[in-house]
Amino acid sequence: MGAGRLYAAVAAGGFRRYATYRAATAAGVFTNTVFGLILVSTYRALWDERPHLGGYDEAQAVTYVWLGQAFLSTLAIGGGGVEDELMERIRTGDVAIDLYRPADLQLWWLAADLGRACFQLLGRGLVPFVFGALCFPVYLPADAGRWAAFLGAVVLAMLVGFGIRYLVALSAFWLLDGTGVVQMAWLLGFFCSGMLLPLNVFPGALGEVVRVLPWSSLLQAPADILLGQADPLPTCLFQAAWAVALLGAGRLLQSAATRRVVVQGG
Repeated sequence: MGAGRLYAAVAAGGFRRYATYRAATAAGVFTNTVFGLILVSTYRALWDERPHLGGYDEAQAVTYVWLGQAFLSTLAIGGGGVEDELMERIRTGDVAIDLYRPADLQLWWLAADLGRACFQLLGRGLVPFVFGALCFPVYLPADAGRWAAFLGAVVLAMLVGFGIRYLVALSAFWLLDGTGVVQMAWLLGFFCSGMLLPLNVFPGALGEVVRVLPWSSLLQAPADILLGQADPLPTCLFQAAWAVALLGAGRLLQSAATRRVVVQGG
């Protein structure tokens, strides 16, 4: 089997694996929809007081909420990606088996995470977004080119998200317990991705800083492309630069970790 076919099979396996958790998916759809309703009520009250806050009108703000609910599990911003399993395999020493496979460790887990992300987008993210679009006034562009650029930005967001979480997972080679690192990553992810509030509304220097951090590639960048608030080409180039940087850093850290071969438990 060629390398491309191998990783495609791993991605397909990741998709099928999460597709088997039907009850969990249904519960996730319900949860995301409920939280979306709560956030929409909050955002509409805020935008009634501050129209065009952050450059969005109310319909764009509502669309942003439902995009956030669609991306929450897709990009594992609050956890739930393959990093949890990888960290456990490092802790127990089972990662040694992964290293003996005729496959690259990083690409194997990237493929698995992309399969997971695609299922979560379709199985858990699409329904709340469609529900929001049917029940509230939202902004949806008529330009097919903008939709294509948006989908490209979503793929790049998946790569950036994995790049961040892979670095977090590799910290388990040195730490006895990676829980603290994971929780810090979750907090940074929620705050710096725009999941709580669009980064466009952050004031002054804080807003400038968070918009250049990699987490802004997760939600803010794709949302701004869809909402017509950003030029697609430089935005996607920004995401691609962070994807290359993070995956490259993961490659270097992986090399250092496997040379050291510090495997807890054996």
